[in-house]
Amino acid sequence: MTQIRLVALDLDGTLISEKLRVSQIVVDAIARARETGIAFTMVTGRMFAAARPFAEAIGIDGPIVCYQGAATYVVQTGERISHVPLPLDVAQGVFSRAEEDGVRALGYFDDKLYTEANDEYTKAYTDLARVEPHVVESIVDFFAERPSTKINCVTTRENAAAYIDRLREFVSKDAYVTRSQPEFVEVLNPNVDKGRALADVARYHGVALENVMAIGDSWNDVPLLAAAGVAVAMGTSPPELVEKADAVVAGVEEDGVAEALERFVFSAARSGKVLR
Repeated sequence: MTQIRLVALDLDGTLISEKLRVSQIVVDAIARARETGIAFTMVTGRMFAAARPFAEAIGIDGPIVCYQGAATYVVQTGERISHVPLPLDVAQGVFSRAEEDGVRALGYFDDKLYTEANDEYTKAYTDLARVEPHVVESIVDFFAERPSTKINCVTTRENAAAYIDRLREFVSKDAYVTRSQPEFVEVLNPNVDKGRALADVARYHGVALENVMAIGDSWNDVPLLAAAGVAVAMGTSPPELVEKADAVVAGVEEDGVAEALERFVFSAARSGKVLR
């Protein structure tokens, strides 16, 4: 068993359930692991403002990855230490295409959310993220000279699978397109993904990627699990993620993160068996 020195946690569907809370069992398991010297980080698609409270709840004060890897922030200070937004011309094209397609496109600037309407699609995001939207007359005009950290195209679950293919064809190699939630199709700088950002945080902690355990549950976690030495998928994960995993644990409602820590951290410590 690989010696784990850093644990990278996805947030929604991994650390927190639809009730938007971390279970006490998981909180206690993380605290036990931290007492042994293991570091934790969070690697999420959320904005920093929407992720920070959960990072603080489990004792993280160092860097966490937000926006699918497009920005990294230090929890304790709020400092942004990296930012790789979409190129302006690519963002303009995506905003315009979404408008033509009748899809609500959300933009992000300076860790604030912007939309043209506080409609059901915007609320699908804000109800989850617990942030207030800033409504602008034209999303295309607003981001004409401002870089958007990412673009989230919110549509129906039924439409999302087809829409991600449409956007991938539209942007070609000029952007990275992924899904975080069934309704969210997210567009980012082509040099961004969770795996690349995890490598940066691992270097910050002085930990080799082979000594990192990553836990996730969705399509956007494929690069995250691919980068880590130990890749764990939650039981609710789609097949595309399960294929990349070394192990599958219970879903978030059954405290899968605590199960992963038991299997790969606490059991290894008790047995003294560490495979390098």
